[in-house]
Amino acid sequence: MSFVTTSDGTRIFYKDWGAGRPVVLSHGWPLNSDSWEAQQLFLADNGYRVIAHDRRGHGRSTQTWHGNEMDTYADDLASLIDALDLSEVTLVGFSTGGGEITRYIGRHGTARVAQAVLVSAVPPLMVLRDDNPGGVPIEVFDGIRAGSLADRSQLYRDLAAGPFFNGAASEGIQRAFWLQSMAAGHRNAYESIAAFSATDFRDDLAKFDVPTLVIHGDADQIVPFEVGGKASAALVKDSQLIVYPDAPHGITDTHKEQLGNDLLTFLNGYVA
Repeated sequence: MSFVTTSDGTRIFYKDWGAGRPVVLSHGWPLNSDSWEAQQLFLADNGYRVIAHDRRGHGRSTQTWHGNEMDTYADDLASLIDALDLSEVTLVGFSTGGGEITRYIGRHGTARVAQAVLVSAVPPLMVLRDDNPGGVPIEVFDGIRAGSLADRSQLYRDLAAGPFFNGAASEGIQRAFWLQSMAAGHRNAYESIAAFSATDFRDDLAKFDVPTLVIHGDADQIVPFEVGGKASAALVKDSQLIVYPDAPHGITDTHKEQLGNDLLTFLNGYVA
């Protein structure tokens, strides 16, 4: 297995498939890089080098005690990109991973980045606040935290059977969701709930200066379209927004063929 080691000694697992201009895939909560396997295989088969990593505390990466927040996630991503000396990278982030790549651009800029893609992503800001009146009430995230402490195995089963896929996923896909989720560290996954729900990415999105594609289902029950994709597209200058009608949050599984084709079209449209 392949790892890079960050400045605090954390080992970040990654898969590196194919050859060509690099694409880096950042996964959602509480999953890992396996959740990208359909898109990673498809894009690698179509002429790209596709790298997918496990966020710290998830999958095969180190289960650290600290660093379960977006600044550290972004710095870990920078460690991966720097260690592999990647350039002209297309960053693709799903859900929490969309926050990770957005904070990466906010903290590290776009010197190595050619394009960005936000898929069912958590930016600009999920939680309801006075300055984010369309957000999701804090009680929703408190309920996820309570479920995680009480019985996180059942929480993950309920998410997979319910709002993550809106009933559009097979039993096999739901079991894969549970399996990946249980591979995350308990503390890591618990603290990451605050990272994806309460981090404000609006200043980071203002720093996007590369072609950006936003893809979001308008029936997303985890990151509502109005809070996520629609709001992000409005903040990124000249971004392209693709809405999947009646699509749930987990479109990497439920709409993998359509998503793969949309990603490939965007990648092939890049002009250096």
